[in-house]
Amino acid sequence: MTIKLGFQIPNFSYGTGVEQLFPTVVAQAQEAEAAGFDSVFVMDHFYQLPMLGDPDQPMLEAYTTLGALANATERVQLGTLVTGNTYRQPTLLAKSLTTLDVISAGRAILGIGTGWFELEHDQLGFEFGTFTDRFNKLEEALQIILPMLEGERPTVNGTYYRTENAVANPRFRDHIPLMIGGSGEKKTIPLAARHFDHLNVIAGFDELPGKLAVVKKRCEEIDRDPATLETSVLITVLVDDNATADMVPADMSQRMVVGSAESVADQIKTKVLDVGIDGIIINMPYYTPGAITAAGEVLKPLVNP
Repeated sequence: MTIKLGFQIPNFSYGTGVEQLFPTVVAQAQEAEAAGFDSVFVMDHFYQLPMLGDPDQPMLEAYTTLGALANATERVQLGTLVTGNTYRQPTLLAKSLTTLDVISAGRAILGIGTGWFELEHDQLGFEFGTFTDRFNKLEEALQIILPMLEGERPTVNGTYYRTENAVANPRFRDHIPLMIGGSGEKKTIPLAARHFDHLNVIAGFDELPGKLAVVKKRCEEIDRDPATLETSVLITVLVDDNATADMVPADMSQRMVVGSAESVADQIKTKVLDVGIDGIIINMPYYTPGAITAAGEVLKPLVNP
């Protein structure tokens, strides 16, 4: 598994009628594939996020969307950034992943996290609880999901979940790449070191060196080569020759870069790749045909020199 250059679709509000909504999603995925991105991600949410829009704005269900994108693309890996564990029983999630892997001929990625959007939980009837509750649920869910993805039949009688010889067939591969999103130094990073191929670090630019130091330490504590736990960061990108840094909202200044394509590439190289992060996943505030291509042209050489 390699996620060197990924594209995330964070917004389904395109100012079009609903009949053009999914064609616009397809256009982005196909443009990213043609531009050399190695993976395409969607959000796993049912409501639009507070920083992006109102809760009643369009939001497509993630795994239905990914299944359709599997038929509209040929090469890119497909996944969520990231699945909220609280939204599905682990057996259902394992089945969704193996099905996506079959449909896409081996291009599925399992991206997963604890879940965090409280309004979504409250209004749709998902139990939210404390962060500790959600993290404990994730740890228990992985005892079911990971064996099922590898063709085993786990029996679990846990605090949150129960299974008996659970099976997910058919499967396309013996191992679907595993990505976790987060940066908690006491829980998430150690969990990533124990079980995952990839850690999407949710942290600001200034925090990245410290997070990578923790990744190295947690891997070494369990005799894992830190180089085997791939890392990435999600960055919001605005490619616009007239855009300047003072246009970036204060709460996004540590996770967003703006400017010409060349300036964007220089900023990402300095703030992310030179620090030691392995790959980058970008999203864009809105979709302008050609913008993904422009970003890909300058970013691909940085991650595949």
